Amino acid sequence: MIFDSHAHYDDEAFDKDREELLQGLRDNDVEFVVNISASIDTCNKTLGLIKDYDFIYGTIGVHPSETGELVNGDELRLKEWASNDKIVAIGEIGLDYYYPEPARECQKNWFRKQIDLAKELKLPVVIHSRDAAADTLDIIKEENVAQCGGVIHCFSYEKEMAKQYIDMGFYLGIGGVVTFKNARKLKETVEFVPLDRIVLETDCPYLAPEPFRGKRNDSSLIKYVAQQIAQIKDIPVSEVYRITYENAKKMYNI
Repeated sequence: MIFDSHAHYDDEAFDKDREELLQGLRDNDVEFVVNISASIDTCNKTLGLIKDYDFIYGTIGVHPSETGELVNGDELRLKEWASNDKIVAIGEIGLDYYYPEPARECQKNWFRKQIDLAKELKLPVVIHSRDAAADTLDIIKEENVAQCGGVIHCFSYEKEMAKQYIDMGFYLGIGGVVTFKNARKLKETVEFVPLDRIVLETDCPYLAPEPFRGKRNDSSLIKYVAQQIAQIKDIPVSEVYRITYENAKKMYNI
């Protein structure tokens, strides 16, 4: 049984064959998918997906790169949407300093506001952090986000930082990047981190694993991620499936 803890099936990359693809996931042993929102628009699309498919759950949140579109009061809309029974987390939220916009203070402001929402609703968080390691960790500590729990999505930092997160009770989201030949740092982190702190994710349609790198990703390809983790940890792939499935169900309270 496979649990894809982070997908974006609302993306236009799936517009031509979304229904066919989703209906076929069970044939690939994918039992649960969590569709991750990243903007006001994708929040609405996520709500549609969780209504139409019994095995898809969702999150409500605005990605740091989209926070420039938000205005005061939008947190009330997010709160209303997040009250849906099939919304299992607030995310993806966080910081992304790869591009100069939106301004860092804007990102930090909405990161904190969405953390407050997670605390109020007692939901875990899905954290996005790119080129913002220190600020992300500082805010998580200042806001005591550990009380919510959650996952550091597409974890890409050193194992020393991984230890800080797992010591606070967070999970690390591991996806297709771990199969890349140049992912030495991530492979070292996966070797170091206990399997009971890892959840599998695709981030589809992005970050397809080898040998499909650069092509459209989907949940059926998560088996290549599981196989890589099994190889790194020298354990049966069935054990990777079993434990990461249990981890994701526990994290999302499903």
